[in-house]
Amino acid sequence: MPEEFYKTRRLPPYVFEEVNKVKARLRAKGVDIIDFGMGNPDLPVPAHIIDKLVETAKKPRTNRYSASRGITGLRKAMAGYYDRRFGVKLNPDTQVVATLGSKEGFANLAQAMTAPGDVIVAPNPSYPIHAFGFIMAGGVIRHIEAHSPEQYLSGLGRAVRHSVPPPIAMILCYPANPTAQTASLDVYKDAIAFAKKHDMFVLSDMAYSEVYFDDADPPPSALQVPGATDVCVEVNTLSKTYSMAGFRVGFALGNERLIAALARVKSYLDYGAYTPIQVAAAAALNGPQECVAEMRATYKHRRDVLVETFTKAGWAIPAPKASMFCWAPLPAQFQHLGSVEFSKRLMEHAEIAVAPGAGFGEYGDSFIRIGLVENEQRIRQAARNLKKFLASNFAVATV
Repeated sequence: MPEEFYKTRRLPPYVFEEVNKVKARLRAKGVDIIDFGMGNPDLPVPAHIIDKLVETAKKPRTNRYSASRGITGLRKAMAGYYDRRFGVKLNPDTQVVATLGSKEGFANLAQAMTAPGDVIVAPNPSYPIHAFGFIMAGGVIRHIEAHSPEQYLSGLGRAVRHSVPPPIAMILCYPANPTAQTASLDVYKDAIAFAKKHDMFVLSDMAYSEVYFDDADPPPSALQVPGATDVCVEVNTLSKTYSMAGFRVGFALGNERLIAALARVKSYLDYGAYTPIQVAAAAALNGPQECVAEMRATYKHRRDVLVETFTKAGWAIPAPKASMFCWAPLPAQFQHLGSVEFSKRLMEHAEIAVAPGAGFGEYGDSFIRIGLVENEQRIRQAARNLKKFLASNFAVATV
């Protein structure tokens, strides 16, 4: 028998595991690692959401199996959010499915729609599930270098011309993980028009829809484009907006054919999230939204402190307009190392953990992703550590 199964053989070594091993080794020695590596919200869940969770959990019937596509109240709340936020009207019975986070939504969409050998167009760098969800489903990824939305769109024509068979779908992700790029409604209009012309679906990831800064216009949705639901499904989540990452509540909305396929796959795989969690999620979407503005202000302040202090320490960090990440080029003297080796050295010599850009695709290897998941005090300590590291004999010796 083969040592590895077919689907696991198709997955490359997990890049982040190399960095995680160094982190675990150092922490075992008692080193205090300042961890910007994972986009794991550290803010408290708003009190009214927790109150609704506790209240519902005390009702015995809510401990039974739930609904795999999401309870009716939650799907209505999700449709209501899209109506208020984007002016998009959706049928909660046929165009909305609750998922166990956006990651599970993408993975099971891949299972629902992909036949062996189907081609999917994906940006690179991008969040790993965008590619590997489809690879695990037997698909083939056609990568397009995407350091801006315009660069990605400009590569679509060539990707379609040179793909056999023609692609069945393209992936969009704005605000982008890891690059923190934002997209205008015109970008979505061009993508939807291209997809219709070439008989493709559009799969849009909007996990960071509410994390935007500097009084910018709120990021638009692909579903705002007239006729978008003919070809598009958008995946969103409560993880970042309400700091509910551990609750595992996301949702997919849009094209009825894809939503029905996703719901059917999920009906065989899960019974949905714990009902009190779904009720709490509905309370989050339907309830007071001041907590969202507070979340946004906290991440903006952290961004400003990190950009200022890291730049003064000797590593210029571009300020993102959205998302909870900074996407920074490697310092000049470390460009030759690549992102993985630089990340390990930064941890060993400055006690700072970051995510190597190579983990998001080959075109990310000259960059580092820094999560805004540490408080101001920890950010300033990291900047002091960084300054010492960059001024050290070790840093000079690596040139």
